[in-house]
Amino acid sequence: MEAIVHPDGRLIWRGKTFLAALGKGGVRVRKEEGDGATPAGLLPLRRVLYRGDRVPPPRCVVPVEPIAATDGWCDDVTHRDYNRLVHLPHDGRHEHLWRQDEVYDVIGILGWNDSPVVKGLGSAIFLHVARRDYAPTEGCVALALPDLTRILAEGLTAVRVVA
Repeated sequence: MEAIVHPDGRLIWRGKTFLAALGKGGVRVRKEEGDGATPAGLLPLRRVLYRGDRVPPPRCVVPVEPIAATDGWCDDVTHRDYNRLVHLPHDGRHEHLWRQDEVYDVIGILGWNDSPVVKGLGSAIFLHVARRDYAPTEGCVALALPDLTRILAEGLTAVRVVA
């Protein structure tokens, strides 16, 4: 089942509305690396990663894996690992998945620019935990942890972001 995400920060799931944080660049049909935008379109949920030292494995219908302190995500458009999970240290530009804050305690990997990967069309588009003030993301969709774990447990398979 898919959730519908509106540009005003509403995520609709099974007739209920949840508050979501979206990219600081708004929602864009033409996503580019570094624009801070959440891409419009159907984003299938590929798998879920979680911080096992902070939260239990979330229940969901896709594969679930714990992350480690050495996990990252490559956002270097010139690197062969662009838009892929990497292990640190890594020689390309990347972000750390093992963060001090709680934003990546649960990470839904959304299918954006991954089949095939095209350099420059955006990377690391996740469904993750929102900051307490729902501050904008770098292009992801973020929900409060209880809302995120609820929709995962209820069978989320995709997020449709509408422009």
